[in-house]
Amino acid sequence: MDLQDFNNASADQAVATLRPCADIDRWIQGVVDHRPYAGVEDLFSRAELEANPFTAAEVDAALAHHPRIGEKAEGQSAEATLSRDEQSAVDAQSDTARKILEGNKEYEQKFGRVFLIRAAGRSAEEILAELERRQANSEEAESAEVAVQLREIALLRLRGLFATT
Repeated sequence: MDLQDFNNASADQAVATLRPCADIDRWIQGVVDHRPYAGVEDLFSRAELEANPFTAAEVDAALAHHPRIGEKAEGQSAEATLSRDEQSAVDAQSDTARKILEGNKEYEQKFGRVFLIRAAGRSAEEILAELERRQANSEEAESAEVAVQLREIALLRLRGLFATT
């Protein structure tokens, strides 16, 4: 997307552009309300500011749209496409992927939510190691890590939208 197009888009169009990055209304509205941006770095700075912190309720709502690591997102939505691309390093047929799926179940039993990690740029082995490490977290520590991961995902996706400008 071009920054000028984003700056000139209707509020509804701008919201629709940002929603696949993180389905958090407060974050989206904060980014949209500060248009126009002089440059993409200004946009990224505002997005980072608005994302810090995401509240526990915002994280929970956003996680409702995230597939499990190792499971391919279904559908043709922008979120599903981004998720499939981000998880491309996890070969569903590998032993590591099987361990990730098993670890997901244990994680969900302990924390009551899907395991969320910025998968882009990480190997399946790195994801598994993080899953295993985070299983030892307290609820409070894990909630903080999940919020950090969601921010990383949102900002990475936003940067991807404006990569050509």
